[in-house]
Amino acid sequence: MLFNSIEYLIYLPIVFLLYWLVFGKRLRLQNLFVVVVSYLFYGWWDYRFLALIALTSFCSWLSGIGIEEVRARAGKIPRWFDKGIVAANVIFNLLILSFFKYYDFTLSLLLQVGISFYTFQALSYTIDVYRGKLPVTRDIVSFFAFVSFFPQLVAGPIERATNLLIQFERPRSFEYNDAVDGIRQMMWGFFKKILIADNCALVVDDIFGNYGNYPASTLLLGAVLFSFQIYGDFSGYSDIAIGTAKLFGIQLRQNFRYPYFSLDIAEFWRRWHISLNTWFVDYVYIPLGGSHNGFFRHIRNILIIFFLSGLWHGANWTFVAWGLPWFAMYSIVDTKEICKDKVDTIKRCVYVGYIWLRGDRMDSI
Repeated sequence: MLFNSIEYLIYLPIVFLLYWLVFGKRLRLQNLFVVVVSYLFYGWWDYRFLALIALTSFCSWLSGIGIEEVRARAGKIPRWFDKGIVAANVIFNLLILSFFKYYDFTLSLLLQVGISFYTFQALSYTIDVYRGKLPVTRDIVSFFAFVSFFPQLVAGPIERATNLLIQFERPRSFEYNDAVDGIRQMMWGFFKKILIADNCALVVDDIFGNYGNYPASTLLLGAVLFSFQIYGDFSGYSDIAIGTAKLFGIQLRQNFRYPYFSLDIAEFWRRWHISLNTWFVDYVYIPLGGSHNGFFRHIRNILIIFFLSGLWHGANWTFVAWGLPWFAMYSIVDTKEICKDKVDTIKRCVYVGYIWLRGDRMDSI
């Protein structure tokens, strides 16, 4: 079921009315209703994958309880056991998704990697519980609602349990101003998706589909229009998701912040698909050491991030290759900033030394 489909325009008002008028007085029933309609929304594409999201949700929920039980029995169970639970959950979920999402790709590359929006969302819960940033939830209904919440299930933003799960654990009330603001944001998202992205796609598909018949200037035009298409498509879906969530009393995180107004590549990636990039930073880049273990390890960590980002976007070598030029450009900008900082430090040291020597000579005179 697509946001810009007739089915969704029928589905959303019905769900909205039932959510507030029928199930709004009891939190657990309201959350259970969210799970049911979210699974209906997801199963509209292919009901066979409902088992996958249910399994991912259950394993991540159970892993949190397992971590809590291990720590409650400190001294009786080895301290490393909680790490084993986290590792098992991460590997298990990634292996399952690698088979379903990257089946043909993994057969040829033997890469056991599987990434999707709700998998990242579920795994962030397990990792945050292990790090002590989040209390364990034993409410399986609210956890399933957190993982499967339909507005952001298939196009993000990738939420964290520290923001979304806690909203499902407390009562919600209808706020008129939030609903109006949500509708405005949905309309803006539909504008970007339908009027900008879809119309650009008509030209882009023709140019890219018949690139041999067009001159270089037309191909360049196609590339420019594609940049508008992908932004309107992706950020439009995010706006619709964020706006829809506001109708249900849920606040989602901002996912795009005017990325094409960035001054350099590094700033661009801080503004583009914010929820994905911050996920990689918090759960991959920083655990690998970030920028604190030397220049070459810093560059290595950036390479790993862009490699995984390429895999995340699709099961093809072209997506891996897509990540490499971005890595090169980002590294050049980042290296330039590092060198600039070092040069500025050297300049300051030289200047201080010069003043000190000059002062010493003046005193001797």
